[in-house]
Amino acid sequence: GTVQGVNSGSRFGLRGVEDLGDGLRAQFTLEGGITPLNGKSAQGGRLFGRQATVGLASDAWGQLEFGRQSNLASRYFSGPVDPFSGSFNLANMGTTFSATNTLRYDNLVLYQSPLWAGLQLGVGYTFNADDTRNDAAGQKTGFGTSDNNRALTTGARYLNGPLTLAAAYDRFSPTDAARGGKSEARIQSWILGGAYDFGAFKIGAAWGQTRDGWFQGASMGVSPDRGFRNAATFSLAEGFRANSYQLNATVPLGKSKLMVSWQRAAPSNSRLTGGDASLNVYSLAYTYDLSPRTNLYAYAAYADHFAFHRGVSDAAFAAGLRHRF
Repeated sequence: GTVQGVNSGSRFGLRGVEDLGDGLRAQFTLEGGITPLNGKSAQGGRLFGRQATVGLASDAWGQLEFGRQSNLASRYFSGPVDPFSGSFNLANMGTTFSATNTLRYDNLVLYQSPLWAGLQLGVGYTFNADDTRNDAAGQKTGFGTSDNNRALTTGARYLNGPLTLAAAYDRFSPTDAARGGKSEARIQSWILGGAYDFGAFKIGAAWGQTRDGWFQGASMGVSPDRGFRNAATFSLAEGFRANSYQLNATVPLGKSKLMVSWQRAAPSNSRLTGGDASLNVYSLAYTYDLSPRTNLYAYAAYADHFAFHRGVSDAAFAAGLRHRF
């Protein structure tokens, strides 16, 4: 069949920066996803569903941004550590490290420090992660804390020449209705990883753990009967724990690039998830630059026990053309 947005999601947007003096600048980003096969907006039909932020930035103290934007785990791992950069569908590390699956939050207040001798820190919080959702009566939820999904995102990374190290912690606190009366119920994720570029090739590795549920992904999803969920597998699962692992390599070949990875998510308490099995994903991708802005790509990936369902496999193959402007 025909697919789209494989090498990177199609998008169109606006960016602006104004110098306010003394090293301070105001900036904004408005970026919307496009589905080129039919011209519709992606991210649930939002006009600027990929990012819609305004903020202040300074080389001395960092940047503070407000609005809809992605979490720090996605920024610090997808690309710097994972060569599939949050793209290539099944192949990217968001399949087994759910907090890196391009989580986008509404109303996110996000601060990122400048680079201090290669070290950068970040922290963000939202009291209303998806303000398009309605309550059980069909009314907008407003800003009542217990009626909204809330999220915390934190991260750190160290950049020193060919070396990249990263760490992230994410916490998602669903509405009281989704918690089922359990005020402590929430989804949490820890990730550690890094990459080293030897010139002739680059290698990367990551380890993480997700507890008490699974993150949704690029668009936050809420179901009246199950609350926060991911691909209909499960919502909150108190006591659930999954360890995630990834090894990857990138080999530049002139105008070409070859990327390979193996990743795994292993539940440690299958009783809570219906006897779920460990998920393994094997991926291979190749790109060829026709010009600095246009490239050909092809990828293949295979997953066993997909979405933790025992005996269910998923295989993907796609080839296409990408143009950036």
